[in-house]
Amino acid sequence: MHPNADLLRRFYEAFQRRDGEAMAGVYAPGARFSDPVFPALSGNDVGAMWRMLTSRARDLTVTLVEVEADAGVGRARWEATYLFSATGRRVHNVVEGRFRFAGGRIAEHVDDFDFWRWSRQALGPAGLLLGWTPLLRRKVQAQARAGLEAFLARSR
Repeated sequence: MHPNADLLRRFYEAFQRRDGEAMAGVYAPGARFSDPVFPALSGNDVGAMWRMLTSRARDLTVTLVEVEADAGVGRARWEATYLFSATGRRVHNVVEGRFRFAGGRIAEHVDDFDFWRWSRQALGPAGLLLGWTPLLRRKVQAQARAGLEAFLARSR
C-alpha cells in the first residue's frame, strides 16, 4: 500500500473517531477543500471545518469503502450516516473523494455527492421540492459558511 493510501485510511479512521484535530493535521499548509456544501475552503478553514463538523456530529458512522493513492493523487469512496443537527433527520451520504498530495500531506481535497439526495434526507420536504435548485444549494452553503465563521470566532 502506498503511504498516501495509508494517509487516507488514517484520515477516515480519525473521522470515525470524530477527531477533527487529527483530520486537520493531514492537510498541507494552504490546502484547498471543496464539496457541494463548502465549495471553496482553503488554508486554516479546511481544518476548522473538520473540527466543527466532528464536534457537532451526533450518532456518526463513517465507512471507508475503497481507497487508492499514489505519489501524486488519490481517491476514496466513503459513506457517512449521521443525524443532521439542524433538523434531527437521519442522513446516509455516499461520497467520492479526490485528492492531490504534496510532501506526504493532502494539498487538495474535493468531495462529491448527490446534493439533491442529501437535501431530501437532511431537510425533508423542502429538500425534496427544492434540493435540485441552485437557490437551496446557495442557502445551505451560506448557512454552512456562517456556521464555520461562528465556530472560528469562538475558537480565537
